[in-house]
Amino acid sequence: MREIHVSEVTALVRRLCMEANYNLPEDIRASFVRGREQEASPLGQTIFEEMIHNCELACTEQVPICQDTGTAVIFAEIGQEVHLVGGAFEDAVNEGVRQGYQDGYLRKSIVRDPLRRVNTDDNTPAVLHTKLVEGDTVRIIVAPKGGGSENMSVLKMFTPAATREQIIAYIADTVIHAGSNPCPPVIIGVGLGGTADKACTLAKEALLRSVDTENSDPFYAEMEREIVDLVNRSGVGPQGLGGTVTALSCAIEPYPTHIASLPCAVSIGCHITRHAEGIL
Repeated sequence: MREIHVSEVTALVRRLCMEANYNLPEDIRASFVRGREQEASPLGQTIFEEMIHNCELACTEQVPICQDTGTAVIFAEIGQEVHLVGGAFEDAVNEGVRQGYQDGYLRKSIVRDPLRRVNTDDNTPAVLHTKLVEGDTVRIIVAPKGGGSENMSVLKMFTPAATREQIIAYIADTVIHAGSNPCPPVIIGVGLGGTADKACTLAKEALLRSVDTENSDPFYAEMEREIVDLVNRSGVGPQGLGGTVTALSCAIEPYPTHIASLPCAVSIGCHITRHAEGIL
């Protein structure tokens, strides 16, 4: 049994909150370069150039890539051979978010109550997803989620009679009708199966997959390619101003489901689908 003091969790979350908001993952930055080459619209090419410059500037100056530094969505995998000491894990995570957003000069966007709308002033609480896994380490991923892209999320409970083509069309139409709201070019995360809540979580997790990696199942890999092709033929383009590159990638995460169910959740990531991870 390995002991880890929760103060180490706080320190890691603090660092990752800043890192995720300052430094775009390299696979996404590289997709901007490819997108610029593939984009047919001169205006779209210029937008890609500005996106690349913005990311380089944020990294160099260590300032936020976007003024919307998002909800702190956190995925944690805790090894079952780990004994956390010194306090509660969730409290330690929220303390890390509090410190990271204050010390990193990141915008605090969270209101304590959805109707009374009073800001918590420190971007807590985080939205925390925790898994118990084998091993003696703690893996934490901080994935800030901006409001514009999050507002475009959808869930549809298909019947088992739904066809592959109907699901593809639904996902593509969701992204196309979102237009400029999620700040395209976007990354499309899809959760398919499970229950309604499981599908939504899977869609979020799908956004963490490298844009260079297809689903290991050729059946779903082909669906991903078809969805991206349909979205890119829509003409929405970079920042919704027209063009040939509206989506950078699509990731589908399937899961076993009930014989009477077929949930489909779509989570759209903006062009800066941020995330950073660390291991204790």
